[in-house]
Amino acid sequence: MCSEQAAELFLEGIRMLDAGDGRSAESLFREAVALQPGFAEAHANLALVLERRGEQDPAEASYRKSLQCESGNAQTQVNYGAFLFRQKRFREAEAAYRQAIKRAPAMASAWTNLGVLLACLKREGEAEAYYRHVLRRFPDERNARFNLSYLLLRQGRFDEGWQCLEARTWPVALERELGSLRWNGQPIAGKSVIIGSEAGYGDVIHLCRYAATLKEMGASRVVLAAHPSLKRLLRSVPGLDDVVAMGEDAPPAAVDYWVPLFSLPYHCKTRAESIPARLPYLQAAEKDRVRWLRRLPSDCLKVGVAWHGSPSHENDADRSLPGPELLHPLRSIAGVQLVSLQAGESAAGDGVETGLPMLDFGPELGDFSDTAALVSCLDLVVSVDTAVAHLAGALGTRCWVLLPDYRTDWRWLAHGDTSPWYPGIMRLFRQPAPGDWLSVLDALAAALTEYRNRCYT
Repeated sequence: MCSEQAAELFLEGIRMLDAGDGRSAESLFREAVALQPGFAEAHANLALVLERRGEQDPAEASYRKSLQCESGNAQTQVNYGAFLFRQKRFREAEAAYRQAIKRAPAMASAWTNLGVLLACLKREGEAEAYYRHVLRRFPDERNARFNLSYLLLRQGRFDEGWQCLEARTWPVALERELGSLRWNGQPIAGKSVIIGSEAGYGDVIHLCRYAATLKEMGASRVVLAAHPSLKRLLRSVPGLDDVVAMGEDAPPAAVDYWVPLFSLPYHCKTRAESIPARLPYLQAAEKDRVRWLRRLPSDCLKVGVAWHGSPSHENDADRSLPGPELLHPLRSIAGVQLVSLQAGESAAGDGVETGLPMLDFGPELGDFSDTAALVSCLDLVVSVDTAVAHLAGALGTRCWVLLPDYRTDWRWLAHGDTSPWYPGIMRLFRQPAPGDWLSVLDALAAALTEYRNRCYT
């Protein structure tokens, strides 16, 4: 009787969880384990609810209780490993994944998750071996192929990397919105194409350059469906005939093909030596540039700074500086005026609190066209890995990018201090160890001092 009642509570909890009602799900799972303390699945799902709410210690206790009840549950081991991985408890996470593999050698997710962990730890040879192990057994396993793509692209192995990136599943939503036939690399001479944006603002700014490539391939008309705040700026992209705002404007009715943004390098057969890197490929409105030039000093080096990206980004805690106070090494460099590029917020408050002499126009930066006009008036941009870096590169403004050691984005490759996507424009400053921003900022200050001296001698 107790078991049946606990099972009913558990199933209702699953329904509440699927409906997004975490509070009700938690209550039902707790009732289930109160009736049946050895109910492993209920403990595991309670752990999931608690983790989503940010209650890490109670979540871990529930994971451990579930594994005590059923130590051989490989799926719970995988979920627990993912929990530990998100907390950067890498050794424990690896042990959990390997335990899952021991229990269920044919479980693809255990091998794939272990590969992701090892790739993040830069044990890339092992990671690749695990991904390929999965793909030999399960050639249609999209998650393993997708994660392999990031590893290959970081290594500059574009040929297979772009192909593996096609395993991603999120363009399904774009297909429903854009309709028409999906372009898969067939001849497009005389055809119209609409590009569907994927991921964030920086991704769109980075890859919108392929509009010109499509025109070179014979496309008669190229349209880009983008974030609304990018619409005004992207009208300057060579090869683009129109820009529509996703979620606001209706896509063009008569279009021959649609293509996801991240599929363009694959179908355009991009290799390291054939990256379309003609800069600039974005232009700021001249009237907006004139407005900023009137407000910026003319007797010093004007350096824009962006120290954090969107908090919703999966790696933002590592890619962003903990705060603007880390920019203090720049403070003592004479002849340099710092300009905040943190749009839509007041950076001046932070600057005053930390003693940084920084011009703040953040509240006046309404969309990316406003930011582009300001960036185009600067001598240099210093940015973490966020959209501002791609914006500066696309505008042809010199940009120094501060990169984390942990989970460096694929487009910056695994090594080097330059970018083939922005040749002659970008310089990369990489953390020598995870979290070591101090070394990066010291190197940045030395480079900025040298640059200032070159500019004013």
